[in-house]
Amino acid sequence: MNNPTRRDFLRCCGLAGLGVALPITRPESTRAAEEDRPYGGPYYAVFNASGGWDTTYLMDPKGINEINRLYKEGDILTHGAHRFAPTEKHKSGGMSNEEFYKEFGSDLLVFNGLDYSVNNHSPGARYMATGKLDSLAYPTFAALVAACQGPTCPLAYLTFGNYSTTGNLVAMARVPYLPSLQRLANADSVEGNPRAPYHDGFALDRIEQALADERKTRTSEPQLPRLERAQSMLYAAQLNSKALQRVTPHLPKDTPKERMSQQAEIALASFKAGVCVSANLTISQFDSHANNDPDQMKLIPEFLAGIAYTIRRAEELGIRDQLVVIVQSEMGRTPTYNKGNGKDHWSVGSIMFLGRGIKGNRVLGETDGGQLTVPFDPVSLAVNRDKGIRVRPEHIHTALRELAGISDHPFSKRFPLGVSPAERLQNFWGEKG
Repeated sequence: MNNPTRRDFLRCCGLAGLGVALPITRPESTRAAEEDRPYGGPYYAVFNASGGWDTTYLMDPKGINEINRLYKEGDILTHGAHRFAPTEKHKSGGMSNEEFYKEFGSDLLVFNGLDYSVNNHSPGARYMATGKLDSLAYPTFAALVAACQGPTCPLAYLTFGNYSTTGNLVAMARVPYLPSLQRLANADSVEGNPRAPYHDGFALDRIEQALADERKTRTSEPQLPRLERAQSMLYAAQLNSKALQRVTPHLPKDTPKERMSQQAEIALASFKAGVCVSANLTISQFDSHANNDPDQMKLIPEFLAGIAYTIRRAEELGIRDQLVVIVQSEMGRTPTYNKGNGKDHWSVGSIMFLGRGIKGNRVLGETDGGQLTVPFDPVSLAVNRDKGIRVRPEHIHTALRELAGISDHPFSKRFPLGVSPAERLQNFWGEKG
């Protein structure tokens, strides 16, 4: 549906008293939209290595027991608290581990030995995205935080794939290409070209004022619920259209070629414009059942380059200090190779974080020589083989909700994670000095 048709469709709905499918869990959101206040952060970017990454070629290096074939124990590199696999001479493009840790290691928090509990793609992706394994109803963290912190934003929750369920809390926005965002941002112009508006500014101002006056007049009159909702949605649509225009100045002049960089530009322009809270970014094909080493050495550098691009562009846009980055996958790869030189699914892995409120240059948790989870003390944040717990996605998501300040929000309470106080990760994010 093109832009002028969308606008006409909404007007017709208002006249006919019809509704449009949008989230209805926050009826006050249309009233709040009238204020047209840009969301100022924090912003959440969740990066997904879809298919299952080989953590031994990134943040959890193993040079023993033939777990990998590209380096030995003595080749493992360090930067500050981090240990990582050497990849500079194995990559064909993208960003090596050496480059990534040199630039971002001081800001990076790594957790190794995460217990995924399953080794199938669908439940694994759901578990990592939501913190809940046995429910299809739970929202992703990105959707939850968007619903809690910016439900009136026109593109509150952006997703580019992977598991993206919203829990019916907030609208899911899919904007696959930068030209699509350009058209959305300039819905009152021909093909999204701001130099070719359908109406001049004077006419648009009159339209908006007429809508506001009509709505103000009718708020004191009794109306059928469907009619009232349709009129509110019509007015909110006009305001959202105006809000999206703030995206235009932040769109890049040239579209990057890399797939994750393209996603990043859409998300960052929306963040900067104050119309988006969170974005779910992803690249796939990590499922390296055959030829694990060349596949992972192609994809991991591409993945890291996309993350680096996002952080650098956030710096250029002046929003890096408000950015929270989560880097994850739904599973790891086995510590042994199969007959096709690949690695199969493994239910132990790692996760990385950096950004606002997160103390970097830290590595928590570990795996043993067989790439198995080592129990972890949630209070001391040290391994404890005798009395520790197996840290699972619900522990991480509980900590993420605390980081975002939404643990006590009614939406979070609607979707409890069941982590007992004794198992909550204490001071997981550290004290930033």
